[in-house]
Amino acid sequence: MLQSIEKELEKEGLSQRDYSELLIRLLDYGVICRDESQIEQTLYDRYVRLEELVGEYLSLIGVRIQHDRRFQFVRLFPPGSQVPGMDEDQEFGGQQSFRTRLNQAEVALTLVLRAQYDKALREGAVDDQGCVMTSLEALSIAMKNLLKRNLPDNLTDRKQLFRRLKQLRLVQIANEETLGDGDMWLRIRPMIMSYVSDQVLTELMDGEDDSDDVEIAALDTTPVPEKEAEVAAELTDSEDGDAVETVEETTEDVVVADAESEAEITAEAADSDPAEEADLAENTEQAAAVKADEDTNNEPQRSHQPASLFGE
Repeated sequence: MLQSIEKELEKEGLSQRDYSELLIRLLDYGVICRDESQIEQTLYDRYVRLEELVGEYLSLIGVRIQHDRRFQFVRLFPPGSQVPGMDEDQEFGGQQSFRTRLNQAEVALTLVLRAQYDKALREGAVDDQGCVMTSLEALSIAMKNLLKRNLPDNLTDRKQLFRRLKQLRLVQIANEETLGDGDMWLRIRPMIMSYVSDQVLTELMDGEDDSDDVEIAALDTTPVPEKEAEVAAELTDSEDGDAVETVEETTEDVVVADAESEAEITAEAADSDPAEEADLAENTEQAAAVKADEDTNNEPQRSHQPASLFGE
């Protein structure tokens, strides 16, 4: 096999060292983008010349290759991996070799990047390289709305997060020092499409529409619950309801007590002595007559001096 490889390399005017350098770079980084740097431009052009030879070599260990000629990037997938847009690997199904798991923050940011890319794609806001421009502020807002998470506040942690995604060629950042500025802009690369499937994206967007957290298989973390506020509201409503019932019961008790008091007073009046009632009525009439005489005597004096508007 080595002799066959050397013959093919000789036809292309390349050495075995050139071939080894290309393979090592692909296996180390897992992706090559032509517009990333001068080095990757050279390696991508070399891959185009040796595509068949590289594919045959990597197929022996079950590594599959995604080559996007339009956007000029090459990406490797480990054996048995499920890749959006590619047939399922039957031969190496279940294999876990050559895999690197992303942490929770990296997966969360990848999901939001995919959602932002899909949104720009539907709006036609994609450049000639298939990239989408977005601001750090818009990315932060989208993450808060979709996953109820925040970007790391610490600048060092934020740099580390975006540096990892930059290494995967998911984003392109001009200057990492500006990651603390919300007005900073970055580019989302088209290979984000192969990291998050349409099914996962649909579940993510449905979760936004329902205003609930979505448990996504790709995101190995427990969603932040929003049930505490709902439980507090239910408890508050329950307490208010109990208070209302208590007030209503108290009011009913007072009404009943008043009714009972009136009944007692009526009963006492019915049981009173008729002679006492006659004396009480006579005394009442005499007091009314005396009050009327006093009012008659004082009436001319009050009419002679009307009340002042100032109370004098």
